[in-house]
Amino acid sequence: MKYNFDKIIERKGTDSIKYDKIPLIFGRDDLQPLWVADMDFATPDFILEDIKKRLEHPVLGYTLRRASFFESYMRWADKRYNWPLKKDWLTFSPGVVGALALSILALTNEKDKIIIQPPVYHPFFDVIKGNNRQLVENPLKKDRDGKFVMDFEHLKSLIDENTKMIIIANPHNPGGRVWHKDELKKLAEIAVTHDLIILSDDIHADFVYQPHQYTPIATINKKAAMRTITVSSPSKTFNIAGLSTSVVIIPNEDMRQQYNKKLMDMHLFLGNIFGNVAFESAYNNGEEWLDELLVYLQANRDYVIDYIQKHIPCIKPVVSEGTFLMWLDFSGTGLAHQEIKDKLINKAKLALNDGTMFGGGSENYFRLNIGTPRKNLQMALKKLEVFNH
Repeated sequence: MKYNFDKIIERKGTDSIKYDKIPLIFGRDDLQPLWVADMDFATPDFILEDIKKRLEHPVLGYTLRRASFFESYMRWADKRYNWPLKKDWLTFSPGVVGALALSILALTNEKDKIIIQPPVYHPFFDVIKGNNRQLVENPLKKDRDGKFVMDFEHLKSLIDENTKMIIIANPHNPGGRVWHKDELKKLAEIAVTHDLIILSDDIHADFVYQPHQYTPIATINKKAAMRTITVSSPSKTFNIAGLSTSVVIIPNEDMRQQYNKKLMDMHLFLGNIFGNVAFESAYNNGEEWLDELLVYLQANRDYVIDYIQKHIPCIKPVVSEGTFLMWLDFSGTGLAHQEIKDKLINKAKLALNDGTMFGGGSENYFRLNIGTPRKNLQMALKKLEVFNH
């Protein structure tokens, strides 16, 4: 490979949430961090070089997003996702979660019902409850192969005149599903029938393993597109989350105007110089880097599955179709939730995300971040063998 994903990079002492917040969250500072969803790989050199080039100019004042900012994403979406976009559809947010909150504020009213599908990315709960909307849960269920699927009949039973929106993660975090086109078509039909807005967090769209294919729900048909807000960012793909720069795709002009008004009202439209530079650099230059990264991550995923099946059979990994996250089922250990958590922290000395934060009856689950050099995974899996005892 041209790029070296095996390099170990020391991140402690860099104000990294993943590393430097461990004592506050876990109560000790000697844990191996495999929790927060950023990767341990270096940000690509071409992005860093473009940022350095911008730093050659001595003024870092207020800055515009040039036309090329959105055009870079349009080319990327057309080539990688087969999604031809119109420039007018695209707008901005300083972050994906911020875009979810802005969309909720712009397009729903207090006390309106918003549906989510747990277990799911925990800020979905926060942006609904924190903005005084009613949280409605449509839990995912598992098919005979242990794969998460949507429960459409239960979803339909939840909807009433106060239900205004459904939020999905595509690909799904933490379960790793890359939603199939047929599944998204069914969801879109329900949304059209019941006049629901679809708010789709697609930040993991670039992390899809063969033979799976990412499908933006807005591409299902025109009716789906006209009620969908899609939010994405290069932040996960290229490990630049600290630059707080995201793209929001809203084909419906009225919805887009309402979103943009809220963005302006809250004065969140400016962004930052280096986020702009990195965004364009990523989408203009990042294909080769991403293609190599996906090979490495898929090998990481397969290594974890093989190791656990052979050496720690009491833990069951859910096979990720996408993302750099894995959902581990500890129910086979026979331990209660608090016992699992205690053993992970104080015996294995690993920092994983507690499944309870994702909802959906996930007390026996913990989320593992595989976006790290293989050597780190080898050490972590060896530590997990404490569950054999």
